[in-house]
Amino acid sequence: MKIKKTVLSACAVAAVLAGTAACTSDGDGPGVKASAAPTATADTTCKNGAYSWFNVDKRDVLTGVAEKEKVSRKGTRLTHKLATLHTPRTAVTFEQGSRAGNAKAVLRSLAVLIGEADPDDHGVSTEFTNVRRAAPDINNGSTTIDGVGTIVHYAWVEQVTADFRYTCGGGKPVTGRATGWVIDGSGILECSTPIKDAKEGEPALTAARLSCAPDAPAAKP
Repeated sequence: MKIKKTVLSACAVAAVLAGTAACTSDGDGPGVKASAAPTATADTTCKNGAYSWFNVDKRDVLTGVAEKEKVSRKGTRLTHKLATLHTPRTAVTFEQGSRAGNAKAVLRSLAVLIGEADPDDHGVSTEFTNVRRAAPDINNGSTTIDGVGTIVHYAWVEQVTADFRYTCGGGKPVTGRATGWVIDGSGILECSTPIKDAKEGEPALTAARLSCAPDAPAAKP
Protein backbone atom coordinates (compact mmCIF):
# COMPACT_ATOMS: atom_id res chain seq x y z
CA MET A 1 0.00 0.00 0.00
CA LYS A 2 1.34 3.42 -0.90
CA ILE A 3 0.93 6.60 1.07
CA LYS A 4 0.81 10.16 -0.10
CA LYS A 5 1.35 12.84 2.50
CA THR A 6 0.77 16.30 1.11
CA VAL A 7 2.86 18.05 3.77
CA LEU A 8 5.66 16.14 5.46
CA SER A 9 7.30 16.80 8.78
CA ALA A 10 11.04 17.34 9.17
CA CYS A 11 11.56 13.67 8.52
CA ALA A 12 9.85 12.76 5.24
CA VAL A 13 8.53 9.27 5.82
CA ALA A 14 6.39 6.69 4.07
CA ALA A 15 4.68 3.57 5.32
CA VAL A 16 4.09 0.22 3.66
CA LEU A 17 1.29 -2.01 4.87
CA ALA A 18 2.65 -5.26 3.51
CA GLY A 19 3.71 -6.51 6.91
CA THR A 20 6.16 -3.72 7.75
CA ALA A 21 5.60 -0.90 10.22
CA ALA A 22 6.39 2.47 8.73
CA CYS A 23 8.90 5.03 9.81
CA THR A 24 11.45 3.25 11.91
CA SER A 25 14.42 5.59 12.18
CA ASP A 26 18.03 4.77 11.41
CA GLY A 27 18.99 5.30 15.05
CA ASP A 28 19.09 2.81 17.88
CA GLY A 29 15.88 0.95 18.62
CA PRO A 30 13.73 1.52 21.69
CA GLY A 31 15.63 1.28 24.94
CA VAL A 32 19.02 0.71 23.31
CA LYS A 33 21.81 2.58 25.05
CA ALA A 34 23.97 4.43 22.55
CA SER A 35 26.89 4.67 24.95
CA ALA A 36 27.62 3.17 28.33
CA ALA A 37 31.11 4.61 28.82
CA PRO A 38 31.91 8.28 29.53
CA THR A 39 33.08 10.32 26.56
CA ALA A 40 34.64 13.76 26.90
CA THR A 41 34.30 16.58 24.38
CA ALA A 42 35.77 20.07 24.60
CA ASP A 43 33.65 23.10 25.49
CA THR A 44 34.38 26.33 23.64
CA THR A 45 32.99 28.46 26.52
CA CYS A 46 35.87 27.48 28.82
CA LYS A 47 39.51 27.23 27.84
CA ASN A 48 40.03 23.95 29.64
CA GLY A 49 36.40 22.87 29.98
CA ALA A 50 35.14 19.47 28.91
CA TYR A 51 31.94 17.42 28.98
CA SER A 52 31.91 13.75 29.88
CA TRP A 53 28.75 11.94 28.75
CA PHE A 54 27.08 8.95 30.39
CA ASN A 55 23.90 6.91 29.86
CA VAL A 56 23.35 8.24 26.35
CA ASP A 57 20.01 6.85 25.22
CA LYS A 58 18.43 7.18 21.75
CA ARG A 59 15.01 5.72 21.15
CA ASP A 60 11.92 6.16 18.99
CA VAL A 61 9.06 7.60 21.06
CA LEU A 62 5.39 7.68 20.06
CA THR A 63 4.17 11.29 20.13
CA GLY A 64 0.63 10.93 18.80
CA VAL A 65 -1.91 8.42 17.52
CA ALA A 66 -5.32 8.57 15.86
CA GLU A 67 -8.30 6.31 16.38
CA LYS A 68 -8.52 3.46 13.91
CA GLU A 69 -10.21 4.36 10.65
CA LYS A 70 -12.00 2.01 8.27
CA VAL A 71 -10.88 2.56 4.67
CA SER A 72 -12.81 0.74 1.95
CA ARG A 73 -11.68 2.65 -1.13
CA LYS A 74 -8.23 3.27 -2.56
CA GLY A 75 -7.04 6.84 -2.63
CA THR A 76 -8.90 7.73 0.56
CA ARG A 77 -7.71 10.65 2.63
CA LEU A 78 -7.44 9.91 6.34
CA THR A 79 -9.66 12.15 8.43
CA HIS A 80 -9.00 11.18 12.05
CA LYS A 81 -6.79 13.63 13.92
CA LEU A 82 -3.87 12.43 16.02
CA ALA A 83 -4.13 12.84 19.78
CA THR A 84 -0.95 14.04 21.49
CA LEU A 85 0.67 11.44 23.77
CA HIS A 86 4.11 12.97 24.26
CA THR A 87 5.50 16.42 23.53
CA PRO A 88 9.25 16.31 22.80
CA ARG A 89 11.35 19.11 24.23
CA THR A 90 14.88 20.41 24.19
CA ALA A 91 16.22 21.11 27.67
CA VAL A 92 19.25 21.04 29.94
CA THR A 93 19.07 20.55 33.70
CA PHE A 94 22.05 21.37 35.90
CA GLU A 95 21.87 19.16 38.96
CA GLN A 96 24.76 20.26 41.18
CA GLY A 97 27.78 22.51 41.34
CA SER A 98 28.03 26.08 40.12
CA ARG A 99 26.64 26.51 36.64
CA ALA A 100 29.28 26.71 33.92
CA GLY A 101 28.90 27.22 30.20
CA ASN A 102 25.31 27.36 28.96
CA ALA A 103 22.54 25.10 27.69
CA LYS A 104 23.49 25.64 24.04
CA ALA A 105 27.08 24.59 24.72
CA VAL A 106 25.86 21.46 26.52
CA LEU A 107 23.57 20.50 23.65
CA ARG A 108 26.25 21.17 21.06
CA SER A 109 28.63 18.86 22.91
CA LEU A 110 25.93 16.17 22.87
CA ALA A 111 25.29 16.80 19.17
CA VAL A 112 28.97 16.18 18.44
CA LEU A 113 28.93 13.03 20.53
CA ILE A 114 25.98 11.48 18.66
CA GLY A 115 27.20 12.54 15.23
CA GLU A 116 24.76 15.38 14.63
CA ALA A 117 27.48 18.04 14.52
CA ASP A 118 31.09 18.33 13.39
CA PRO A 119 33.48 19.35 16.19
CA ASP A 120 35.13 21.91 13.87
CA ASP A 121 31.95 23.45 12.48
CA HIS A 122 30.10 25.68 14.92
CA GLY A 123 27.27 26.44 12.50
CA VAL A 124 25.70 22.99 12.41
CA SER A 125 22.94 21.46 14.46
CA THR A 126 21.30 24.78 15.31
CA GLU A 127 17.89 23.11 15.70
CA PHE A 128 19.17 20.50 18.11
CA THR A 129 20.83 23.13 20.31
CA ASN A 130 17.82 25.49 20.38
CA VAL A 131 16.09 25.26 23.77
CA ARG A 132 13.16 27.20 22.29
CA ARG A 133 12.69 24.67 19.49
CA ALA A 134 9.00 24.07 18.85
CA ALA A 135 7.62 20.54 19.05
CA PRO A 136 6.57 19.00 15.71
CA ASP A 137 3.00 19.62 14.59
CA ILE A 138 1.67 16.05 14.43
CA ASN A 139 -1.43 17.14 12.49
CA ASN A 140 0.40 19.14 9.87
CA GLY A 141 -0.81 18.23 6.39
CA SER A 142 -2.93 15.33 5.15
CA THR A 143 -2.32 11.67 4.35
CA THR A 144 -3.82 9.66 1.49
CA ILE A 145 -3.39 5.90 1.20
CA ASP A 146 -3.56 3.59 -1.78
CA GLY A 147 -5.17 0.58 -0.12
CA VAL A 148 -7.97 -0.62 2.11
CA GLY A 149 -8.29 -1.89 5.66
CA THR A 150 -8.50 -0.65 9.24
CA ILE A 151 -5.88 2.07 9.41
CA VAL A 152 -4.10 3.74 12.32
CA HIS A 153 -2.08 6.91 11.78
CA TYR A 154 0.67 7.76 14.28
CA ALA A 155 3.62 10.12 14.83
CA TRP A 156 7.00 9.68 16.53
CA VAL A 157 10.38 11.25 17.26
CA GLU A 158 13.86 9.83 17.82
CA GLN A 159 14.57 11.18 21.27
CA VAL A 160 18.01 11.60 22.83
CA THR A 161 18.62 11.78 26.59
CA ALA A 162 21.99 11.81 28.34
CA ASP A 163 23.69 12.66 31.63
CA PHE A 164 26.82 14.80 31.68
CA ARG A 165 29.64 15.99 33.93
CA TYR A 166 31.27 19.32 33.13
CA THR A 167 34.73 20.19 34.40
CA CYS A 168 36.57 23.48 33.99
CA GLY A 169 40.06 23.88 35.40
CA GLY A 170 40.12 23.45 39.16
CA GLY A 171 36.50 24.51 39.65
CA LYS A 172 33.81 22.31 41.12
CA PRO A 173 32.37 19.91 38.50
CA VAL A 174 28.85 20.45 37.23
CA THR A 175 26.53 17.54 36.52
CA GLY A 176 23.23 17.49 34.68
CA ARG A 177 21.00 15.98 32.03
CA ALA A 178 20.25 17.01 28.46
CA THR A 179 17.38 15.95 26.26
CA GLY A 180 16.32 16.65 22.69
CA TRP A 181 15.37 14.91 19.46
CA VAL A 182 17.02 14.41 16.09
CA ILE A 183 14.25 13.02 13.85
CA ASP A 184 10.48 13.33 13.73
CA GLY A 185 8.09 11.53 11.43
CA SER A 186 4.77 9.78 11.00
CA GLY A 187 3.49 6.44 9.77
CA ILE A 188 0.46 4.25 9.32
CA LEU A 189 -0.34 0.63 10.05
CA GLU A 190 -3.15 -1.74 9.19
CA CYS A 191 -4.67 -3.52 12.20
CA SER A 192 -5.07 -6.94 10.55
CA THR A 193 -1.47 -6.96 9.26
CA PRO A 194 1.27 -8.08 11.67
CA ILE A 195 4.13 -5.62 12.11
CA LYS A 196 7.26 -7.36 10.87
CA ASP A 197 10.03 -7.77 13.46
CA ALA A 198 8.18 -5.56 15.93
CA LYS A 199 9.86 -5.07 19.30
CA GLU A 200 8.44 -3.92 22.60
CA GLY A 201 8.37 -0.14 22.84
CA GLU A 202 8.38 0.56 19.11
CA PRO A 203 6.00 3.41 18.17
CA ALA A 204 4.10 1.33 15.61
CA LEU A 205 3.45 -1.52 18.04
CA THR A 206 2.39 0.87 20.80
CA ALA A 207 0.07 2.69 18.37
CA ALA A 208 -1.51 -0.62 17.33
CA ARG A 209 -2.13 -1.58 20.94
CA LEU A 210 -3.73 1.77 21.66
CA SER A 211 -6.00 2.00 18.60
CA CYS A 212 -6.58 -1.49 17.19
CA ALA A 213 -8.56 -4.26 18.88
CA PRO A 214 -6.63 -6.02 21.67
CA ASP A 215 -6.41 -9.23 19.63
CA ALA A 216 -5.49 -7.50 16.36
CA PRO A 217 -2.45 -9.04 14.59
CA ALA A 218 -0.73 -5.66 14.46
CA ALA A 219 -0.89 -5.40 18.26
CA LYS A 220 1.17 -8.55 18.79
CA PRO A 221 5.00 -8.55 18.69
